[in-house]
Amino acid sequence: MRAGAARLGASLAAVLAVGLLIVLVRADPDAGSTAQTTLLDQPAPAVTGTLEDGSTFELSRRRGSWVVLNFFTSTCVPCQREHPELVAFDQEQAGLGSLGAELHTIVQHDDREAVERFFAENGGDWPVVFDDEFRFQNAFGVAQVPETWIVDPTGTVRGRVIGEVTAEFLSTTIQRLREAL
Repeated sequence: MRAGAARLGASLAAVLAVGLLIVLVRADPDAGSTAQTTLLDQPAPAVTGTLEDGSTFELSRRRGSWVVLNFFTSTCVPCQREHPELVAFDQEQAGLGSLGAELHTIVQHDDREAVERFFAENGGDWPVVFDDEFRFQNAFGVAQVPETWIVDPTGTVRGRVIGEVTAEFLSTTIQRLREAL
């Protein structure tokens, strides 16, 4: 009787493992997954960081613009895969002039030289904010990278995506949010 129960348990475990494998294979890594947050539809935290040139970046001073914050480290493989999409998104938004969204990279736990080298080799000329004192990370509750946040022109948090994003996803999401305002 014990042998039968053991076989049944092993069979159930195998079925669950196969089911999980199917779900993982079918998952779209480029779509990102939206995530609930208590910050959604609330004012974005008034946080500051340091730009590459040593000046201070204040998120609250970006009001009037759509702002996309992308949390990043240069050694993060999903961040590396996502980067060409961010380059394409930034170029597309630049083409929209004053209607385009601003992209800002928020660097966590990374060496400045490594980040500068990454951007020099892979493109991207948007502002890079170093979160040396973990103000952004703590205020937004970011545990892992990549993670992307969308803040509307009133300074209200409108979206959070955990995982990789695409240029198309960001553009369509911002357009949909724009139309809803």
